[in-house]
Amino acid sequence: MLALAAGFAPSVAQAAPSAAGVTWGPCADADDDLPARLVCATLTVPVDWAQPGGATFQLALAKLPAADPAKRVGSLFVNPGGPGGSGVSFVYGAESSFSPQLIDQFDFVSFDPRGQARSKPVLCDGDLAVAQDQQSFPSSAVEYERLRRTNRALGESCDQLSGPLARHVDTTSVVRDMDAVRAAIGESKISYYGVSYGTMIGQQYAELFPDRIRGLVIDSNMDHSLDIWNYQKWEATAMEGSFLQFAAWCGRTPTCALHGEDIPAYFDELYAETDSTDLLWTTFGYMYDPADWFEFAQYLEQLGGGSRSERRGEPVELGYRPVMCQDFIFDTRPYWAVAALKGRLAKLAPHTKLNPLAWTDLTGCQNWPGAVVNPPHRLNASPELPPILMTNSRYDIATPYEWGQSLAAQLPSATFVTYDGVGHGDYWLSPCARAAIDTYLVTLQTPPAGTHCPAVFPTTANKNKKSLINPLTGQLTR
Repeated sequence: MLALAAGFAPSVAQAAPSAAGVTWGPCADADDDLPARLVCATLTVPVDWAQPGGATFQLALAKLPAADPAKRVGSLFVNPGGPGGSGVSFVYGAESSFSPQLIDQFDFVSFDPRGQARSKPVLCDGDLAVAQDQQSFPSSAVEYERLRRTNRALGESCDQLSGPLARHVDTTSVVRDMDAVRAAIGESKISYYGVSYGTMIGQQYAELFPDRIRGLVIDSNMDHSLDIWNYQKWEATAMEGSFLQFAAWCGRTPTCALHGEDIPAYFDELYAETDSTDLLWTTFGYMYDPADWFEFAQYLEQLGGGSRSERRGEPVELGYRPVMCQDFIFDTRPYWAVAALKGRLAKLAPHTKLNPLAWTDLTGCQNWPGAVVNPPHRLNASPELPPILMTNSRYDIATPYEWGQSLAAQLPSATFVTYDGVGHGDYWLSPCARAAIDTYLVTLQTPPAGTHCPAVFPTTANKNKKSLINPLTGQLTR
C-alpha cells in the first residue's frame, strides 16, 4: 500500500484574498417560487492560488438573507458534498432543507466550487467517461492496463476541453476560494455547515483559517488521512453493515416485499446470477436513506430497473473524478495487488464484496494525469479553533463511521455525535441530530460528549424519492 505523504503543511506563501466586495442581484436561473430575497453574484478568483496574478475565472455565488433580520446571527456557509454538488442550488433550496430557526437567523451563503455547475465546470470527453465507467471493475491484468490507458486519455481530455483549471480543482483551492468569498462579503468570521465531501472543505478551512471560524458543523465525515487499505476497508464494511441492517429491518417488517426470506442468501444468489456491478450500485444507492427501503425490497424481488443513460461524442461535465484524483493517492501497480485487495475486501464483506463508490475512486484514478496536489494528511488542528460539532451515522454507506471517529481524534475541540441508524446526511435522517446541529449553530453550545441519537427506521414507503445517480455514469457521489 502507498504511504501517506509526509511533512505536509499548508502553504503560507499564497496571497490572501482581498475584500473586493461583490454586487448582489437577481439569480438568473431561480424559479419564481423561490424567496424574493434570494440574490446571486460572481467573484473573480485565480485559477492557481500560487499565481494570484495569473489567469482567473468567475465563481458563482448565492445568498439567502436571514428571514428575520432582527435576529440575524451572521453568515452560514453551506456545502452539499459531491465533489460536484452545487452550493448555489443548495442555497436555492435552503428553506425546504433547513429548519425555520436557521432560516430566520442566518444569511445562507454558498458558491459552486471551482470546476462545478456554474463555476466554469470541468468538461471531459463523453465517450471516454462512459468507457471508464464500463471498465471500472477489471478482472485481469489486460483489462486493468486498458483501464489505465482510458483513465489517462480521459484526464488529458479534461485538460484539452477545460484548460488549466482542470489541474486546480483540489480541495485546498476550493477552501481558498471560500475564504475569498468570506472576505468579499465583509465577514471577519463565518459559520459553516458541510455534509459528506463538504466536510473536507470545512476541515481544511479549519486547518488553514482557524481564526475565521465562528462555528463549524461537519456531518457525515470524510477522513483525508487515509491510505488505500483503510479507505477501502471501512467503505466495504460500511456497505456490508448497511445491507445487513436492511435485511434485519425487512425481517421484522411484515410489509417489506421480502419479509420471510433469508435476504442475505437471496442477495448472494442474485449476485451470482445477474449483473453484479449494477446490483452493487443499486444497493449502494438505496443505503443512503432507509426511507427508500420498501422500494429497494421491491426492486430485489423483481430484479427490475432501467438502463443507464449515456451521452456519447460530446463534452460532458465531470467534476467528481479530477477532485478525487488531486486529493487522494490511489495509484496502484501491478494488477495482482489490486486483485489481492479485492479478495481481502470480499472476506470482510461476504455478501456485498466491496463498496462500488470507493472501488471506482481507486480504479478511476489509476494513471490519471497530473499531480496529487492536495495529498492525504492528518489535520494540523490549531488551538485557536472554537468548539466544533461532528456527526456520523453508525451505518453510513458513503462516509463510514470509522472515518468520523478517526477525524474526531484529529480535532481536539470537536464534540462527536453518533446517529445509531443507517444512512448518509444526519441532519435529514435524525431529528435528534438535527436539533443538536440547530442549537449549536445558533448558540455555539455543543451536546454532551458521547451523545448518541436513536436509529429511525421506515414504517411506510417513501413517496418522494430523489435520485442521487449521475445520469452519465450511473455513479453516486458523496
